[in-house]
Amino acid sequence: MSIGYKPYLIGIAGGSSSGKTSFLNQLVELMPENSISVISQDNYYFPKEQQSLDENGKHNFDLPTSIDRTSFHTDINQLLQGKEVRKKEYTFNNPNAVPREIITPASPVVLVEGLFVFYYKEVLESLDLRVFIEADENVKLKRRLKRDFEERGYSEESVLYQWSNHVVPAYENFLLPFRHLADIIIMNNYSYQESLNILAYYLKSKVKNVLQE
Repeated sequence: MSIGYKPYLIGIAGGSSSGKTSFLNQLVELMPENSISVISQDNYYFPKEQQSLDENGKHNFDLPTSIDRTSFHTDINQLLQGKEVRKKEYTFNNPNAVPREIITPASPVVLVEGLFVFYYKEVLESLDLRVFIEADENVKLKRRLKRDFEERGYSEESVLYQWSNHVVPAYENFLLPFRHLADIIIMNNYSYQESLNILAYYLKSKVKNVLQE
């Protein structure tokens, strides 16, 4: 069923632990109710047994091929056509986490978030606005250590291995080369509040424009 308008599609990319999730969650809170929806690349990982192994036999989740790219793009198109998307949450192989069903409704503004949002050409070309969130490497590593221990149950040794062997190479090969394509670059070493408020103000005007089209 048509919703009578084309949603405004925003891509938010950035390195691991740059603050993408926190930024978009706060952005959603600043927007009018039912005006914005979020679809995250994180819920499109292939199962662990399908992931590539590095030279030490460790699973590498920081490659573009680790994501079900086709399903990700298909669901983005579903939202653009005014159809809701239902997706089982990916729990990052945490045995204590119970996956929930994520229901993403079509809205005037749709946020697409993930490491490879700019790398996937078919996603990049569909975006109306491209936002890249950046932070210094030492800041991102500190956040990653905290997050992966508290939320995913990973050991410090495991996090540091992934960081050096997977995360940093992925950033250098699959994110940094596309940074220049962003319409907005937000530095997030300490705070992004000013940028957040400006973007929220802009998007509120876009909501009105989309609904009037």
